[in-house]
Amino acid sequence: MAAAIETVSGLCAACGVPLDSQYFDDSSVQPVPSRGAEIVLARFDLPSQYCGVLNYFAQFTDAFASNSANVATPGIEWKLLVNNHALFPYINLRHIVNPWGFGSFQVNMRLDESSTIEMVARITDDDPAIKTIGGRIVGRFWYNPAYGG
Repeated sequence: MAAAIETVSGLCAACGVPLDSQYFDDSSVQPVPSRGAEIVLARFDLPSQYCGVLNYFAQFTDAFASNSANVATPGIEWKLLVNNHALFPYINLRHIVNPWGFGSFQVNMRLDESSTIEMVARITDDDPAIKTIGGRIVGRFWYNPAYGG
């Protein structure tokens, strides 16, 4: 009996990504709020019956933009949250790990269906060197074929 290669309908034959895959990309740049505040810099809600992947995230401060030696953010804790839970290992970062505009490192973190992903900054102390912060999240999402159709 000859072996047959079975193709899965709905997936790209070259890369395996679902054919109905769409991108999400959300970002904001905002003034640093007062100490103790927590600010959502980027957010995306996966639709019901859709799952996806976070491909990239990026961080921005005006201090880092003016001098890339200013990688530390001692008055700011950065974290990625999925459904209000920390996305390990991207929790309580106190420095720039993926700078905005410098070709951030790809992360490829799986997102369960109907998830909400957020990039959050918590202001823990006043840092006069940082007046503006920003965050960006980029990924893909697609219909979960387990629901049929």
